[in-house]
Amino acid sequence: MKLAFLLSALSLCSFCFSQTNQKTQLQDGQVYDIINSISAERIEADITTLVNFGTRNTFSDTISNTSGIGAARRWIKGEFEAISKGCNDCLNVFFQKDLVKADGNDRVPTDTWVVNVAAIQKGTKYPNRYIIMSGDIDSRNSDGSDFTKDAPGANDNASGMAGTIEAARVLSKYKFENSIIYLGLSGEEQGLFGGRGFAEFAKKNGWDIIGIFNNDMIGNIQGVDGVISNRDFRIFSEPVPPTETERERQMRRFYGGEVDGISRQLARYVFKTTQTYMPEMNPMMIYRLDRFGRGGHHRPFNDLGWAGIRIMEAHEDYNHQHQDIRTENGIEYGDKLKFVNFDYAAKLTAVNAISLASIASAPPEPKNVSIGGIVEASAKLKWEKVEGAVGYKIYWRDTTSPTWDHSRYVGDVSEFTLEGIVIDNSFFGVASVGKNGFESVVVFPNSVFR
Repeated sequence: MKLAFLLSALSLCSFCFSQTNQKTQLQDGQVYDIINSISAERIEADITTLVNFGTRNTFSDTISNTSGIGAARRWIKGEFEAISKGCNDCLNVFFQKDLVKADGNDRVPTDTWVVNVAAIQKGTKYPNRYIIMSGDIDSRNSDGSDFTKDAPGANDNASGMAGTIEAARVLSKYKFENSIIYLGLSGEEQGLFGGRGFAEFAKKNGWDIIGIFNNDMIGNIQGVDGVISNRDFRIFSEPVPPTETERERQMRRFYGGEVDGISRQLARYVFKTTQTYMPEMNPMMIYRLDRFGRGGHHRPFNDLGWAGIRIMEAHEDYNHQHQDIRTENGIEYGDKLKFVNFDYAAKLTAVNAISLASIASAPPEPKNVSIGGIVEASAKLKWEKVEGAVGYKIYWRDTTSPTWDHSRYVGDVSEFTLEGIVIDNSFFGVASVGKNGFESVVVFPNSVFR
């Protein structure tokens, strides 16, 4: 009895500590509080609500309050507004929309407003720097332009949308130096229209986008190949930005960096954060923009030169994607609620939340990182200091390694020489470190000096 009482008291004190500090800047130890606060039950309730709209097809009903994409996006906006009310109006919630014209075929059969839902939690120190978590609002059946038949889209992509809402619920209890955007995107199934529209909106407003975590299908643990795992997940990232200059391309040829673009560094950040705080999970970095021949809503941000990755389940079941609800030859088709593993969706939501929180708590990345040390038994790095950093950390790895495997904190300096490390045999990068220990994304050198 005494032990049970003590455990109960400790649990209560932990809860009180979290509540007492909910309006302060995030501390390193509170990352575990974020993980523990993610609720599989709330995610299940949100996915269920989205599924119950029947279809969320881009061309479906926009007037009804009980069915169609209009009802879905209004409900999402209402959830964000309720979250904001609970944190003293800490979120700026709004619709962002663009008119997509009919393209003369079935993919966009009629002029349609593609409407996104955004909730912005402004940073206390760098309000114009944004890290984004997104999910998709829309769903589809076998025919992407059929907006009449049911398209529950439980996993694709009510799971990603529910995860984004849940991350907002938990992270809104804290303050961050950088801004966070919780984003519901539409028109994904017709050609990434929502992402394209919001990316252009961000560019027009002069926002500094740190990166986007596109969550597209985070709830399935049983693959069509028979593999079942509730720990594996994939992080897709392109190798280098499509906006790189000819000079940058030439530098890559002689100095390396074929797998060290800004999106790849963002992927490594999520990989490292997961291994640090959630070692039970198995993040798999996939070295391509997206699944073979397919696309996701991070790509429009990549197209404008920003970092963007796709976070998703490792084992897909294609019988439950883009399918009419039916049973054929004993196989059940359709993206139904019954096929979603809510505990797994909560785990991937936690992966996103702790990565968002860590980046949002970190200073800006160092500027103009350069490297030298040709024909020497050392590697030299220089960079420009940034506001808010109390020091810097140099990372390096074997040229064949996918992850940053070695690091050294070098203090509040703007250059450092790694003695005895031959530059030819490793790749290098530099990250800024804030007073609370949170680090920026690693920056790969963009110039060379002698």
